[in-house]
Amino acid sequence: MIAMKAVVLKSFGGPESFELCDVPKPVPLAGQVLVRVHATSINPLDYQVRRGDYPDLVQLPAITGHDVSGVVEEVGPGVTTFSPGDEVWYTPQIFDGSGSYAEFHVAAENIIGKKPASLSHLEAASLTLVGGTAWEALIVRAALRVGESILVHGGAGGVGHVAIQLAKATGARVFTTVREANFEFARSLGADVIIDYEKEDYVDAIMRKTGSRGVDVVFDTIGGNTLSRSPDTLAQLGRVVTIVDIAQPQNVIQAWGKNASYHFVFTRQNRGKLDELSALIERGQLQPHVGAVYSLADIPLAHARLESPNNGVQGKIAIAVDPRLNS
Repeated sequence: MIAMKAVVLKSFGGPESFELCDVPKPVPLAGQVLVRVHATSINPLDYQVRRGDYPDLVQLPAITGHDVSGVVEEVGPGVTTFSPGDEVWYTPQIFDGSGSYAEFHVAAENIIGKKPASLSHLEAASLTLVGGTAWEALIVRAALRVGESILVHGGAGGVGHVAIQLAKATGARVFTTVREANFEFARSLGADVIIDYEKEDYVDAIMRKTGSRGVDVVFDTIGGNTLSRSPDTLAQLGRVVTIVDIAQPQNVIQAWGKNASYHFVFTRQNRGKLDELSALIERGQLQPHVGAVYSLADIPLAHARLESPNNGVQGKIAIAVDPRLNS
C-alpha cells in the first residue's frame, strides 16, 4: 500500500474528533485526475459536517474538506484536459467521496479548473467553494444587474468578502453588515455603505440610506432571523438569497407585499464557475483574502477558531497541506 497523510473524522462531535492518520493513496480511474493537494481551507460547511449536521450523508470514518488547490500528479484513462504538473483548483463533490484534508485527492476531470496563475495555492484554496457559492447566489439565482443594490450580510466572512467584490464587478451598489473592527476591510473590498450591526439596526439603516426604497437583493450568509427581517429591507420585486440552513420556521409574510422571491442555494460543482472567477481575477476585480493559515495537523485548531464568535478572521482560514507554504 502506498500511504498518504490525511485528517480523518472518526466520529461526529467537536474538533477533537479528527485524527491525523496514514491512509491509502487514491488511484485515478477513467475520467479522473489525481491531485497532490498543496492547500485547502475551512468553511462553515466543514464544521457542520464534523459536528454531525448531515449524519445520513457522511459515512464514518471520513476524510472531509471542500477546497483543493494543487498540482496534477497523475491522470486516469480518457483524461484530455490535464497533464501531470498542471496547477489546478476545485471543490470536491460534496457528500460524494473523500474530501480535501489529505495529501492527495482524486476527482472527476469535469469539475477541475486551471488555477489562476496570479493566485498562490493558499489563496486559490480559499476561493473555490466560497467563490462558487457567491457566483451561484448572486449571478445565477439573484440575477444581480448593473445599477441594482444589494445587502451582503456578514461582509467580512469567507463568502461575504467574495460577494462584495463580485457584486461590485457586476456594477451594483453594495451595502454590508460587519463589526466596527472590520470597517476598513469591507471598504477595501469595495463596499459602498457599511453598517455596524452591533450598534445599529440594519433595517433602519437600509431604509434611511435608500430613501425608504430598500435594496434589490439581500444575500444572507449568517442565518438567525435574517429571512423574516429581510423583506423589511427590500424594494419591490426584491430577491433574498440564503446559503444558511434554517432549522426553525420563519414568518416571511412581509415578503408578500414586496412581491419578493426567495432562493435557497447549495452550491453545485462545475468548471464553468471556476472559469468565470478566473476571468474576474485576471481583470483585477476579485482577490481572495487569507486571514489565517494552519497546517494539516492543526485542522482541529482551525475548526475551533472558525466556530468561535468574533474569531478575528477576515476572509478565510487556509490550510497549508504542503508544509513549505506555512514557512
